[in-house]
Amino acid sequence: MTRKDWGILAALVIVFLLAYFLNFSSPRIQNAVMEAFLMLQWYARNHTLACVVPAMFIAGGIATFLSKEGVLRHLGPQANKIEAYAVASVAGTVLAVCSCSVLPMFAGIYRVGAGLGPAAAFLYSGPAINVMAIFLTARVLGWDLGIARVVGAVVFAVVIGLLMAWIFRKEETERVKAFMALPQSSPPKRKLWQNAAFLGAMILFLVFSDWSDPSRTRVEFNPDTQVTLMDGSVRSLKTTGPISVAVLQETTTAYRLQMEESIPELSKGMKFNVDKKYIRSMTQDTPSGYEFAAWVYRNRWYFAGLFLLLTVIMAFSWFEKAELGAWLGETWSFAKQIIPLLFLGVFVTGFVGALLPEKLVGALVGGDSFRANFVASVIGAAWYFATLTEIPILEALIGLGMGKGPALALLLAGPALSLPSIAVIYSVWGFKKTATFVVLVVIMSTVVGMIFGAFFV
Repeated sequence: MTRKDWGILAALVIVFLLAYFLNFSSPRIQNAVMEAFLMLQWYARNHTLACVVPAMFIAGGIATFLSKEGVLRHLGPQANKIEAYAVASVAGTVLAVCSCSVLPMFAGIYRVGAGLGPAAAFLYSGPAINVMAIFLTARVLGWDLGIARVVGAVVFAVVIGLLMAWIFRKEETERVKAFMALPQSSPPKRKLWQNAAFLGAMILFLVFSDWSDPSRTRVEFNPDTQVTLMDGSVRSLKTTGPISVAVLQETTTAYRLQMEESIPELSKGMKFNVDKKYIRSMTQDTPSGYEFAAWVYRNRWYFAGLFLLLTVIMAFSWFEKAELGAWLGETWSFAKQIIPLLFLGVFVTGFVGALLPEKLVGALVGGDSFRANFVASVIGAAWYFATLTEIPILEALIGLGMGKGPALALLLAGPALSLPSIAVIYSVWGFKKTATFVVLVVIMSTVVGMIFGAFFV
């Protein structure tokens, strides 16, 4: 049996065991199943069309229009290390997208010859070095955590990339030989700047379509609004004035909100679900210094539409029909490989997350012990956090006793990894490289969290 066959067998066995042993009549299991579907719907509504699909087209363009010689020269194992790692480790400052958007681009550059080290650095840094998230982390959680997050993310990207390249240096040598043995790419039909402009327009479309709102949300409820807490209990709200909340999830009919202030019925940090029919109004409260980012968010579709129009014009002006067909073929290839794994990972994350009460998580990450830092790193590596949602979630956990060390550990492990991204990375790298990458992220996050917690209380 091939490695792929073993993976399919393992998946079938897991599904069989779950179907055989789970008590689906248990309210807790029923709630977890519902949470899994709600999270999948939220992901489909808020991330698939604006983030994942554009990233697939970018990955297809990378695989189709970038020559392997050019990629090997700048990002290959034998490329100038300073240049390769410098580009890969600061990619997040330009992209400002989540891990699910970075995955197709990572798969694209790796497929056409990028070295394992630079590819790993890009994979980690892409979602980790998000400028807006870093500044909001500093404003909400403290400048010490904000600065530590950006420094740690850049250093992690380089160190993890170098370690991955060194650990798998023999395999990388064979891989380079295989690439060099391939026939040379056909002479370019366009100038380099044209390919760069085409890919750049698609990337800018993704940047604006995936732009995050830095504002807090002010919500007004109708009288006698019924909200459902995470433990399933129902409360009636008497407060009707504007309340500051963080929007963690939106489905077709409801919101999941987290309190950013206390009211008589709900304390700060509490999460609850509320039907949209109870919402009287929702307005955005932009913190000082983030007005421009909020303005871009409100007008993001105008900017995204402009770059989409430019992409279409360039595609039909500069490219032959056969090239466009090859581009769509590569895009479909990435979509078949990646999207089902993302959906499955999001579903599993929603299911497992519903079985772990927040108070239990808060108890496990309390203080600055080794256990607290390790658990925080594992949670960060497993859970899917949409861009900026990790900040209010961490704020609530800190309120439950989470130390600053574990908070940093989660911030360093969280953006780069999640169950959905691990599944996709496995499909590209296989088990050994994926497991090594995950272990390196978890161990380094744990160690840095412990060091940080020892000096910053």
